[in-house]
Amino acid sequence: MDGLGGGPKCGASWKRMSKEELENQYSPSRWVVRLGAEEALRTYSQIGNEATKRAQATGRNLLDVPYGDGEGEKLDIYFPEAVSEALPFLVFFHGGYWQSGSKDSSAFMVSPLTAQGVAVVIAAYDIAPKGTLDQMVDQVTQSIVFVQKEYPGNQGIYLCGHSAGAHLAAMMLLANWTKRGVTPNLKGFFLVSGIYDLEPVMHTSENAPLLTTLEDAQRNSPQWRLKTSPAQPVDPACRVLVTVGQHDSPEFHRQSREFYQTLRRGGWKASFEELHDVDHFEILWNLTQKDYVLTQIILKTIFQES
Repeated sequence: MDGLGGGPKCGASWKRMSKEELENQYSPSRWVVRLGAEEALRTYSQIGNEATKRAQATGRNLLDVPYGDGEGEKLDIYFPEAVSEALPFLVFFHGGYWQSGSKDSSAFMVSPLTAQGVAVVIAAYDIAPKGTLDQMVDQVTQSIVFVQKEYPGNQGIYLCGHSAGAHLAAMMLLANWTKRGVTPNLKGFFLVSGIYDLEPVMHTSENAPLLTTLEDAQRNSPQWRLKTSPAQPVDPACRVLVTVGQHDSPEFHRQSREFYQTLRRGGWKASFEELHDVDHFEILWNLTQKDYVLTQIILKTIFQES
């Protein structure tokens, strides 16, 4: 799992890419192999909507729970059949380039995880243009503090994020929990096809609603911050899994590999996994399946199986 061989390589630095090539590299729907770009996005939304409706239909949930005072600061909690204080919790942050997506269509992994005794939290945050990156990071931090305070007897909080959500989850490696008055029982991170250095995104059309400056990008880039001022793991046993799809773009591969390497150098218990024959969207929507490799990795990590 820790190997760095194989997969597409990005030969040239992103700074030497043309604007068109950079746009292409950071447009995940252009790299899908089985469906057209629009059909892939439609299928992703449809599977997310259906999975969320199924999860809500069980009735074993608390929906639109406020974790803060803001209108967008809500989360959904899905429980397994046997509810207790001592549950492991997986908290998921959706993707959408910080400007689209919703918790209301992101419960992909709820059914297979709750079936195995894991409570799943799907957290909302204020996407752009309403929310800034700093606000989103703050909201994600608040949501984790809320879960810890509400369920202090938890058996571990595991953070999972996809794409922009993986970025937000990764920023929690740098969170100042002392300032929040509570240290969450973080046991693991599952970072799925994420972006960890935001500077290249500044030079694409995705930055239009974000209006990110270089200072914003660096302050909110876990890759840049961990390289320039390494943070020590709060819990050396906390695992960080960095995953990317085989059919993600070379830039997404580079971002994931370099972030994994930075984590390893910083003393984090990090591993890297390139998931075979999946694209940027399939890597997440397959979490609806209990036998999917990433579902199994998540469950084995939570229940400490080798």
